[in-house]
Amino acid sequence: MANKHKFIFTGLLVFTSLQWTLSVPVEELHASYWNNKGREALHTAMNVQLNNRQAKNIILFLGDGMGVTTVTAARILKGQLAGKSGEETSLVMDTFPHLALSKTYNVDQQMPDSAGTATAYLCGVKANYGTLGVTAACPRYNCSATYGNEVTSVLHRAKQAGKSVGIVTTTRVQHASPGANYAHTANRGWYADSDLTAEAVQNGCRDIAYQLIHNTEINVILGGGRRYMFPRDMQDPEYPTYGGDRNDGQNLVLEWLKNKKNAKYVWNKAEFDAVNSANTDFLMGLFEPKDCRYELERDPSKDPSLTEMVEKAIQILSKNEKGYFLFVEDKGRIDHGHHGNRAKKALYETVEFDRAIGRAAELTSEQETLSVVTADHSHVFAFGGYSIRGNPVLGVSRSIAEDNKHFTTAVYGNGPGYKMVNGTRPDVNVTTSSSNDYRQQAPVPLDSETHGIEDVAIFAKGPMSHLFHGVQEQSYIAHVMAYAACLEPYDNCKLPPPSNAGFIHPSLLLLLMGITFSSLYT
Repeated sequence: MANKHKFIFTGLLVFTSLQWTLSVPVEELHASYWNNKGREALHTAMNVQLNNRQAKNIILFLGDGMGVTTVTAARILKGQLAGKSGEETSLVMDTFPHLALSKTYNVDQQMPDSAGTATAYLCGVKANYGTLGVTAACPRYNCSATYGNEVTSVLHRAKQAGKSVGIVTTTRVQHASPGANYAHTANRGWYADSDLTAEAVQNGCRDIAYQLIHNTEINVILGGGRRYMFPRDMQDPEYPTYGGDRNDGQNLVLEWLKNKKNAKYVWNKAEFDAVNSANTDFLMGLFEPKDCRYELERDPSKDPSLTEMVEKAIQILSKNEKGYFLFVEDKGRIDHGHHGNRAKKALYETVEFDRAIGRAAELTSEQETLSVVTADHSHVFAFGGYSIRGNPVLGVSRSIAEDNKHFTTAVYGNGPGYKMVNGTRPDVNVTTSSSNDYRQQAPVPLDSETHGIEDVAIFAKGPMSHLFHGVQEQSYIAHVMAYAACLEPYDNCKLPPPSNAGFIHPSLLLLLMGITFSSLYT
């Protein structure tokens, strides 16, 4: 028996060694490889040039629920989707030169929500859980306390300064994160007038959809949320059994289109593709009654991707010589995937989010555009366990747990993934754990997984991006953006004007290369 066990152990050791050999690039076995990488990174760090000029444009990329663990897992997934082991891959956001940590708590809650955090990073003031665009003097659900406690967003201030402004999201455009750009409300859930309480109606509070079109003139609005814009007796154009959600009978899309030149409303991919950015100054696209579909489930013929929406938004907004402010969020679905303990959905959303960041980088100048990537909060999502190099992100550990069953390297601290069968948890394999709807296991049963409490990262590049450093209150983000663009209350910032020196648009670069090669051979 002892010899049999020894034989099995030896076989496992050989198999593990073979796997290790196959998964590790040969060059990484040599010190010269790491020394060269270290020198390259040191050279890059020593040559970072601080841009102390004013930012003409600001783009805030908000990965809702994108904690550091999510960033790491998405980075590896991106590499594995490209046929690599994954760990050595870089996300676009990884290449941003300046980094800080953001403290995410709300004034009244240790574990934050997306509304209170959005008020912090967009308005510069921390707020209560569940409230939007108001100070912490306004308790949640108390409409009357809203008055006199409103705070304005950087988007609103950018519009007042003459810039164009836009919102792009994969959730409903009235949701918490985009909502803090324009709304002031004691409850993030007051999407339509039908959601208002009797107290809210009595005290004259308006729903978030109403505020979307009346509070700030927004040039580009792209995402979901059709139902909150239309009356109950109006049928949805895509889903005949769906109707609007408004009791007041208003068609807010028609209201938004009034008195606007070069304005368009679209609700599907064909209409979206037909929009000519050159002669469009206002664009509203609402592609689902509520939130947009997960990237894994999106039909490319029916709905645009986040990347496509970002590209269209930049093309429209960049026509303004005074610049623009653009808010880009992938809430759908990173956050929603985690709430359901469905890591695959959350991580694929994060990869698409990073692709949108990369496309924006191609369309903008780092010399004149401040780009900031951050999250509002994290999740109780963990990524660990014994795994060889290149182990699938959604795979299982090479070791067996104390209950003699496999476990995934991606797990959650709580949520609907809790499952017990005959007093024990079910076994799992990589085929099961890699399916689109698989719920990673969780030890605490909840109908929805919770947010995390730890700090989240801030990645930044462009004018004044070096001001993001150290550990900061989340509200600091709005202050840096406002200062960089010389917006109220920093409109007397005295920063030198924006500069696009050294920036060559990719299409112009190709043209110049063509001219050069042509001259060489003529």
